[in-house]
Amino acid sequence: MELTQSARDAAALPAYADPEPFSAQAQGLSFTFYPAGIDRRAALLDIIAGAQKSLKIAFYIFAADGVGVAVRDALVAAARRGVDVTLIVDGFGASVDDKFFAELSEAGGSFCLFMAKWSRRALIRNHQKIVVADDTVAMLGGFNVEDDYFAPPQANGWNDLGFRLEGEVVEQVARWFEQLREWTQDDRAQFRDIRRRVREWDDGDGPVQLLIGGPTKGLSSWARCIRGDLEDGERLDMMMAYFSPNTKLRRAIRRIARKGKTHLVMAGKSDNAATIGASRALYKNLLEAGAKIYEFQACKLHTKLIVLDDAVYMGSANFDMRSLYLNLEIVLRIEDAALAETMRQFIHDHVDACDEITPEDHARRATLWTRTKWWASWFLVGVLDYTVTRRLNLGL
Repeated sequence: MELTQSARDAAALPAYADPEPFSAQAQGLSFTFYPAGIDRRAALLDIIAGAQKSLKIAFYIFAADGVGVAVRDALVAAARRGVDVTLIVDGFGASVDDKFFAELSEAGGSFCLFMAKWSRRALIRNHQKIVVADDTVAMLGGFNVEDDYFAPPQANGWNDLGFRLEGEVVEQVARWFEQLREWTQDDRAQFRDIRRRVREWDDGDGPVQLLIGGPTKGLSSWARCIRGDLEDGERLDMMMAYFSPNTKLRRAIRRIARKGKTHLVMAGKSDNAATIGASRALYKNLLEAGAKIYEFQACKLHTKLIVLDDAVYMGSANFDMRSLYLNLEIVLRIEDAALAETMRQFIHDHVDACDEITPEDHARRATLWTRTKWWASWFLVGVLDYTVTRRLNLGL
């Protein structure tokens, strides 16, 4: 049987292995990064096992599978040794319930669903991934609690990035979690209240900022900050699972790309084909402006990492309409030249496992019918939740 062009391209790529954990210091903060699922899983369970006073945890997806059971059992053990455990999962993205966490509740822990009833609240998704132990150690990133997020690339697990964090900003993470808990546990909480909390969040104005995204009048701190940096930026490197920004942000990226300093690593594989189509709808103008675009082929891509000049953005947010303007997101922005260079190199180290998308390659596959499906995907991804678009079959 003759191989397709994409299959031949994939076969020509060198074997890929997830990088080892690595550490960095920046602006008084200590980081340990976990690109490999097996290391992220161990780090997550270690943080839970080491907690002495409190655990504040929030995830978008929490599945009742192998890793879900392991995390649940670790939380139960923590509660039984006297740790104050609070777990928040998104009512739309998670597949667990009170029964699954019965032992945690019996041990004194707290489990609750974000946005459990149908109203205007149902527009919001808690897309954040937060782990805080004793208000001194945090773990953030793009990963959820489900086996696929910890599986190796050979099993087509999600390529993702989680990081352990120590330093003063952890107290800010804990304070934001308390705001999230107050709103989630109040059955009478209104849509305008979460908008107010997002709008009034003080992200600070120094080299370290904890940015919060969500539905608010005007721009959230996350959307406002990244837009400002893009408008002034000179060099952009991005590794992004879901990429479908609006016209203004695309225009800012094209301005940087014309300087010859834009590298975008996008998803070549996903369980949500609509998100790939939405990204491809935007390639033409970016390529014409000089952007280098690569599609990661080793496995599904879920990493969310932006390096813009000397600023590094990392956390739960994709670079799409939902993450920029609607979903609750948590993003750490650190302005530090050495860290920026480390993370920029991390992105570039993935290029060998990618197909580079040239203008000629893109034009070849951009038939009228394919472009129609791409733009339909862009619209749907901007409007519908990820778990909804994941079920769509657009032939992509």
